[in-house]
Amino acid sequence: MTECVRQLSFGFLHSKEVVGEFSGGNLSSDGGLMLVAEADQALGLTAALARVLPDHRDPTKVIHGLDELLAQRVYQIACGYEDCNDADDLRYDPVLKTSIGRRPETDADLASQPTLSRFENRVTPTQLLRMARVFVELFVAQHRSRAPQTIVLDFDPTDDPTHGQQQFAAFHGFYDEHCYLPLIVTAQVDGGPHELLVAMLRPGNVHASHCALAVLTRLVRRFREAWPEVRIVFRGDNGFGVPDLYDGCEDNHVRYTINLAQNPRLLALAEPYLERARAEYEETGEKVRRVYAVTYAAKGWSRPRRVLIKAEVSADGDNPRFVVTNLPDDDPEAQYDFYAWRGDVENRIKEIKTDLRIDRTSCHRFVANQFRVLLHAAAFVLLSYLRRQLQGTRLAQAQAGTLQRHLLKLGVRVRETVRRVWLYFASNCPVRDLWGPLLIRLRAAPGGLRA
Repeated sequence: MTECVRQLSFGFLHSKEVVGEFSGGNLSSDGGLMLVAEADQALGLTAALARVLPDHRDPTKVIHGLDELLAQRVYQIACGYEDCNDADDLRYDPVLKTSIGRRPETDADLASQPTLSRFENRVTPTQLLRMARVFVELFVAQHRSRAPQTIVLDFDPTDDPTHGQQQFAAFHGFYDEHCYLPLIVTAQVDGGPHELLVAMLRPGNVHASHCALAVLTRLVRRFREAWPEVRIVFRGDNGFGVPDLYDGCEDNHVRYTINLAQNPRLLALAEPYLERARAEYEETGEKVRRVYAVTYAAKGWSRPRRVLIKAEVSADGDNPRFVVTNLPDDDPEAQYDFYAWRGDVENRIKEIKTDLRIDRTSCHRFVANQFRVLLHAAAFVLLSYLRRQLQGTRLAQAQAGTLQRHLLKLGVRVRETVRRVWLYFASNCPVRDLWGPLLIRLRAAPGGLRA
């Protein structure tokens, strides 16, 4: 083995030699994890998730409690360490230890990768179902003090590419790859931000609407228990354009607005409106978009339904679109715009996949991969909660990756004394003005699952 170099030379700066040493003390590059821990304490999320997992280990031999294991994994993901292998280095990190409740210098180190991997693979389907319910109960708790008038539920499928021998991975023709097909459900209360409710892993060869009606029915039942007068609206793309879902929404008194795939009959209905739009475009030379409402009944539908036709013509040609809805007979253009606003939900899914890597489902067992999906979902819920508490600041609209870079990735020196654990942040920290108000908001915000 070669001996570790104790001093590094970086040349000269204005006649002064630049040298480096690995002797700066107990440092961490993730000082913002303390904010994630504050958000978790306010919501009680990881503690609630851990409570549904029974611990059958011998208490006299337990070093890492289930609540610590779960929090460690979720906090790592929130800070951008999606691989379980990262724990082998991060288990010594003083800020991660402090955020989970261990003293940074005098307490034992956190769990290693093998311990966390065993933890991920011990979960059962029943326990996963109970964990999934925690996210819904957290949503209800956060809005209990003020009953929502309208909840918009956005259902979206997304691809989760698989590599290897994962259970129930299959080839999906639309995505042209072997994958899983997770179902993501978010809720928007009275025009507020989208909040994650469901992150459900599904086999790769199922239809986009697989299990959607069952999930919707459970959500509607729970929300109506909490708020009997709440108005619920289902919004989805053409993957959810199936008769059973229309009937289910109507049976449950749920409004819906769902994209319809094009077919010859719909295109024939749209042709007169497209002709008008073409004529207007030829006259003005500018893009024309008009929305009309018609009554339409496809084969297999139990009844005729209202369909919005978007007749759009531009330099790129015709762009007809169709949306089936049971929203009140009102302005068709406003209703189509309401459907189109679901595009913002895709940005949230992009955050979960790109910034938090929810698609890191590399375990062989399907159940273990679903557990991982829920861990990533929990990390997203915590970051989303931080973002909501940053309203009125320059990070109010920041995506998860931006929050990681600007708010969490802060260098800090940690020192433990007899009475205190000191965190020394940089004097010129660019977000130092946000920390004080943010901590006040986190500690004052109502609505969590604290035991």
